Amino acid sequence: MKIHTAVNLVEKLEQQMEIRHIEQRDNTALAEVVRDVLVEMGVPKTGTAHEDKELDAMYEAYLAPRSAYYVLDDGGTIIGGAGIAPLKDGDPEVCELQKMYFLPEGRGKGMGTKMIDLCLAFAQAQGFKLCYIETMPNMLDAQKLYLKKGFNYIDHPMGNTGHCNCPIWLTKPL
Repeated sequence: MKIHTAVNLVEKLEQQMEIRHIEQRDNTALAEVVRDVLVEMGVPKTGTAHEDKELDAMYEAYLAPRSAYYVLDDGGTIIGGAGIAPLKDGDPEVCELQKMYFLPEGRGKGMGTKMIDLCLAFAQAQGFKLCYIETMPNMLDAQKLYLKKGFNYIDHPMGNTGHCNCPIWLTKPL
């Protein structure tokens, strides 16, 4: 009986988490999530997403054409997110998987896989042919997930993301 109750509790908790399009009311909470994860991971404040101008207005930033941002909403609390947008100053057939960060309570539940799948499906629907992502060397779990989803390492940055302190680059054909 206890095992059955524990399984029901896990199912109930997972049902509370939903991935949805960002809304304007999510801006402040999402900016806090991204900054908290960056601090947790020891990411420099300069040359990374930490100093991106759009971080405090993500809803507005992703209103741009061929762009979408999704949040992980846990019963009304934002605990993560990820987006797709054209690669800045890059080939118009290349998109970037952007700002994919989850607080600890959003990790290890398969939500990263669901988020990437949703983002890549959007990218394909927008006609992108290649997806680019950059990350940090110590974000090993993220790298494992990207590799599992078909991304491969490349030896140079692409576009003009402004993230000069992100030395790990990957791409995936769409």
